[in-house]
Amino acid sequence: MSPTEDRDERLTRAMSRAAAQFPPHSADLVRRSIARGRRMRLVRATQVATATAAFALVAAGGTLTVTDTLRGPGGAGTPEELRPGARGHSTEQPSSPRPSVSGEEMVRTLTSLLPPGGTVSAASGRGSRSDGPVVWPTARLTYSTAHGSSGVDIDIARLDPGVPADQQGQGGCLPVEVRPYDKCTTQKLPGGAVLNTTKSFTYPSSDTGQKRWYVVLTTSDGVQLTVQEYGGGGEKGSSGGADPLLSMAQLASVVRSPAWDKAIAALPARHEAPSTSPSAGRKQVPGARMTSVLKSHLPHTGTVSDLNASDGLVQLVYDDGHGKNMVEADAQYDMTADLAGNMGCAGVSGDCEALTLTDGTEVKKVKEPSEKGGPAMVWLVDTLRPDGRRVAVREVNSYAESAPVTRPQPALTMDRLLTIALDNRFFTG
Repeated sequence: MSPTEDRDERLTRAMSRAAAQFPPHSADLVRRSIARGRRMRLVRATQVATATAAFALVAAGGTLTVTDTLRGPGGAGTPEELRPGARGHSTEQPSSPRPSVSGEEMVRTLTSLLPPGGTVSAASGRGSRSDGPVVWPTARLTYSTAHGSSGVDIDIARLDPGVPADQQGQGGCLPVEVRPYDKCTTQKLPGGAVLNTTKSFTYPSSDTGQKRWYVVLTTSDGVQLTVQEYGGGGEKGSSGGADPLLSMAQLASVVRSPAWDKAIAALPARHEAPSTSPSAGRKQVPGARMTSVLKSHLPHTGTVSDLNASDGLVQLVYDDGHGKNMVEADAQYDMTADLAGNMGCAGVSGDCEALTLTDGTEVKKVKEPSEKGGPAMVWLVDTLRPDGRRVAVREVNSYAESAPVTRPQPALTMDRLLTIALDNRFFTG
């Protein structure tokens, strides 16, 4: 799948999951849940908004279809050191139009960086624009040898300095609670760049099927190059488990090549003014406080690992010696309108109980199978105070919903989940 399609699909799945587990979340919580915890990284609004239009605009760079045989040493792709200034330093002046790169050039560059001796087919590219809406340059193709085929694509973008890094782009390693089968590494390079390599699957909730390997280079000044490869052909083009043809080192060589300098120079300048976020002005619970309160309720005889926390959301894996157990807590303000009429059990497929406490706090307790379709069980306690403060605490009898069950049932009782959810320390510093 292309990076844009991949992000669109992950966004849709994450929103559906959020709606099913904590119905109905505010748009802000869905965004936070994707950004942190699940860390299903969001692209900034221009990436999503312009992607569809960009593919329709041939003038933006055009589309190229080729079948070619790769020859010569140019495709060997030996990893090169990043040259100072070679990544992401736009040469444009405020009064000058941006340079541009065409879709054909993107395809030619990607093709030139592939190992020699193979063939390229089904190639297409999208160029940049020198004016108008931002369009990120991309290229995709199918690379084949006598040993099989791989779908390969690359996109180049500039991250928004006004948006937290974990809420945009492809960089970083996703937490085990979300992607239990990913094998991800992070390497800091000279000059401040960061290189992430990930071996995953086209359907990352499973450890079988088509393999998807990808490498992300994030430069110190906010340029991100992402190359991804699908074993057996294009995305979803194979159900087998064959390794992609290019190694992780070769993929890393592709994103680190100075051959992308022209495409990088065509990116718009980095805007220093912070972007307006949908959650701007909305009061949030600090991640450090979320972590402290949640951990204080866990039995001290167990161990905590894989901690991921941000404002309003914390996830961790708790092991009491009888199996790993994912625990998550969300805390929000001003949720009365968002949850009006939805703190009952109507439409809940699992074991559900709804009640109202003497102080007017609405409580919803649910036990149900994981929506991932596996054998894991999800226990949830959702609370809504009369003043609109909401805390939802959930756990899974595994370290991830899509991972194998590690214990017969979750480690914490529903009563303990309720105690956690009613702790006022979430909202008091």
